[in-house]
Amino acid sequence: MFSTINQISNQLMSQTMDIANAARSIPAIFAFLLGIVGTLAPCQLTGNISAITLYSNSSLQKGVSWKNIISFTIGKVLAFMLLGGIVWIAGRELQDELPTYFPWIRKTIGPLLILTGLVLLGIWKPKFILFSGNNSTKASGIWGSFSMGFLFSLAFCPTMFFLFFGSLIPYSLSISYGYILPSLFALGTAVPVFVLIGIISYLGFSGSLMKKSRKVGKYFQIAAGTTLLLIGIYDSILYWY
Repeated sequence: MFSTINQISNQLMSQTMDIANAARSIPAIFAFLLGIVGTLAPCQLTGNISAITLYSNSSLQKGVSWKNIISFTIGKVLAFMLLGGIVWIAGRELQDELPTYFPWIRKTIGPLLILTGLVLLGIWKPKFILFSGNNSTKASGIWGSFSMGFLFSLAFCPTMFFLFFGSLIPYSLSISYGYILPSLFALGTAVPVFVLIGIISYLGFSGSLMKKSRKVGKYFQIAAGTTLLLIGIYDSILYWY
């Protein structure tokens, strides 16, 4: 299954990269398209599928919470702006040292997905839920979404690292307003989540499972929890061993 998804992902990434290169003379569009290319990378699949699963489950059961999704995006934008700003201020020397930190951040994603899956399955019931997508408490939903967006953005894989530090940052350093390009790159990486949740909202499926049957909603949450649990186990094995 993952092999087939990887092939599709590689093909889409290659086609989008061609479009991005064609728009290289327009910095804003180039940066945005590079972000989309990054989110299509096979090594980003677990994070993307996890975010989509989490927000799809919440949207179908309780209605689309655009505040949470926007918070998730703001977290991504802040993370990439912070990294871009550090390189802009400190120079290329620090850029060469940054790769030593990202593998450890990347390793935290798998365990966090496992814990989130356990929460959705009702196996673990912590007092404070960070990444469950639950809208029952505004603070936990908004802060959890922001934290997830920020952390997922720091979980660089080789392809994403090359696109951001190997392509975008050198390009941004060559133009006077390059400091805004990391934020546009971040918006590009959030496109899959916005597209799917937008479709759910447009088709009128927002909160549809809860309206029809709590039992159906429960089954969908179990499916979402199981998906996150399996992705977390796969991700942990992939990056820890």
